[in-house]
This record gives sequence, C-alpha cells and structure tokens, in this order.
Amino acid sequence: MNFMLTLLLLTAHPIGGSANGNLTLLHDGEVIDQVSRTQFSQYPFGDSVIDHKKYLDFTDLIEKKVYESPVDARIGPSGKIIIEKNGHTLNRRKFKEIFYTNYYRKSDSDYEVPLRNVYPKVDSELLAHIRTKQIGHYVTYFNSYNKERTNNISLAAKAIDNSVVFPGETFSFNKVVGKRTTSRGYMKAPVIVRGELSEGIGGGICQVSSTLFNAVDRAGVRIVERYSHSRRVPYVPPHRDATVSWNGPDFTFENPHNQPILIRANMSGGQLVIVIYSSDSIDYQRRNVPNAPERLPIEIRNGE
Repeated sequence: MNFMLTLLLLTAHPIGGSANGNLTLLHDGEVIDQVSRTQFSQYPFGDSVIDHKKYLDFTDLIEKKVYESPVDARIGPSGKIIIEKNGHTLNRRKFKEIFYTNYYRKSDSDYEVPLRNVYPKVDSELLAHIRTKQIGHYVTYFNSYNKERTNNISLAAKAIDNSVVFPGETFSFNKVVGKRTTSRGYMKAPVIVRGELSEGIGGGICQVSSTLFNAVDRAGVRIVERYSHSRRVPYVPPHRDATVSWNGPDFTFENPHNQPILIRANMSGGQLVIVIYSSDSIDYQRRNVPNAPERLPIEIRNGE
C-alpha cells in the first residue's frame, strides 16, 4: 500500500521536479515543527522518494506533541457530577495524505495537523447510572496526628476515588495509585519489611489497599491477587489485610458482575471510608466481612 502510494505520487510529481522547501506543522495555529524535505529523502533516490521509516518516526513524534488525554466524568466534593472532556490524537490517515501531498510541492508549505477525538472511558450519563446503589462499604481508623502517614493515606485514597471498573475488567491497585515517590508527595512513614517495622516512602498505603479489599469483597467481586503482611496489622481483623508494594505485591480484583462498579474513597477525622456503588440493575451476592476495630489500635496511636 505504501509502495503504491509513492508510485502514484511520483507519477503526479516526476523525479525532475525535486522540492527544496520546508514543511511547517501547526497545532491550534502555533508552529510545533518545521522540517526540510531532504530530511525524509531515501538513498539513492534523493528527495524524490520518501524514506518510510523516517516518516514513521516523525509521525510518532508529532503524535506525542499533539496528544491530549481524555478526562473521565467524576463526582466532585459537593457530590455533583463533573462532566467528561474529550481528548484528541493525531489522525494518522489524514496526516499521511496531507504530508505526502505537501512533500512533493516545490514551495514552502504549512498546514494544521489533523486530529481525531479520543473519548473518555466514563461519561456523565454512565456515572449517574452507577452511583445509585451501594453494594459494598468498609471503614478503618488511623491516627490523624501522624502527619506523614495521614498524608500518604490521603494521596492513595484520592488516587482510587472515582475509579470505575467495568464488567470483566481487572483493577490493579499499583497501576491506579502509581509509584509512591517523594516527587509525587509521599512521605516516609512506618512500613513492614520482612516482618520488621521500619521507615519507608509511602507508609500507610497498605491501610488503603486493605480497606479497599474488604469493601470490594463485600461487594462480591473476584479477588485475583492479594497478599497478607508478614506480621499482624492493627487496622483490620486478622487475615483481612492486603499488602502492596511498588515492583512487589499488588492487590487486584475482577468485576464479575453485569454492571460497572464505582469506587468512592474518602478520609475524615481519622476514618478512611471506601464505598462501592453500582446501578440498580446489578446482579450480585453480598459477602459477610467482619468490621474493622472501632477503637484506634495502640500501635497506631503511638505512631505506627
């Protein structure tokens, strides 16, 4: 197909008509790149034939420059739905047509990079549909005076809040929360490593993953991957924890239901609350899960 397109263009623009001008690419009226036709010439044909690999590399570069991610609809702090926003990416088919046509012109040329919409995964209509029925709920407690640990819990809770898991889709805690680093705001706080309590970046994250585990387990999801700590943790009942670590253990689960599920996570006054919602038409079996200790454990009160 690429060879045939080149031949057709060569027919329209003979070899003797070599072009020496520049190609200027615009995005929203602003120049994002300017190249010479000679940069894409293919030996031994000169600029009469386009080097396809050079063209593909250039296309990848332009796509990175113009790409804008879509933004899912979400529920704001007031409880109102914040509508979604479309993203966009390079329209490769149209870009190729325009690029090849302009390449064989003798004069300088500039053109607006063609785009195509990238639609969000979750729109406001879907979100309104799946926020109606509570199917899971879990609360754990922490020492809000431990600023570092509270900070880490807050960041991880915000990361998973408003997550939507579609039927048959697998949720990964590590993938959604991302790497816990100081550049992303995480602080040093106590973590359990090989059965010993020590300081580490992101301490407190496992309380979020453990609270989420119990909430979604009540909602009847299929647990795919879960690991317990090497020593007892005080914020959930025995054997009800889910340890996570970047490049290590993850907590993952699959939505086996006939409807998407929505994760809401919030922390206030030393409480971490995770609620799972879906639509009124969901078909699920609720599981019995023991509650977390209602009193703040001594270990956490003392700064664990």
